[in-house]
Amino acid sequence: MKLDPSAFIAHQSLIESLGHAATPLSIEQDQVLFRQGDEANALYILHSGEAKLTMKAPNGENVLQESALSGSLFGLPGVVGGMPYSLSVTAFAGAKVSVLSREIFSKIMLTEPALAVQVLQVLAAEVRSARSGMVSR
Repeated sequence: MKLDPSAFIAHQSLIESLGHAATPLSIEQDQVLFRQGDEANALYILHSGEAKLTMKAPNGENVLQESALSGSLFGLPGVVGGMPYSLSVTAFAGAKVSVLSREIFSKIMLTEPALAVQVLQVLAAEVRSARSGMVSR
C-alpha cells in the first residue's frame, strides 16, 4: 500500500495548539513511538526530523512503509476512535517529537471545538490517502 505522507500533516494552528499542552520527547536514538496493535493512549506530533510509518498484514507481511513529514500527527485514528493503533511509528535520532495523552487531547477537543474541525480534516486526508493506496495496489 502507498500512502501520501502529507495526509498526516495538520494545519500549523492545530500543531501549535496541541503542542502547548504536549510533552517534548528526547529522541537521541531511533525510537519506536508506538506499535501497531498497542492501546492508543497518546497522540504524537512530529515537529521536525524524520520518522517512519509501517504496517503489517495479519500474516506478518509488510504492507506499508512510508517516511513521515514534519507537522505530522500520529495516532489520531486510534485516539479519536478509542481503538488500538493501526500502524507503527518510529522516530529517528534527532527528531523533535512531542506527546499528548488521550485525556488531555479529549479535553482540548471539548474546550476548543474549532480545533475539532481541523482534526477531522486530518482524519479525512488519512482516509482519502488509504483509499487511494488500496486502489493503486
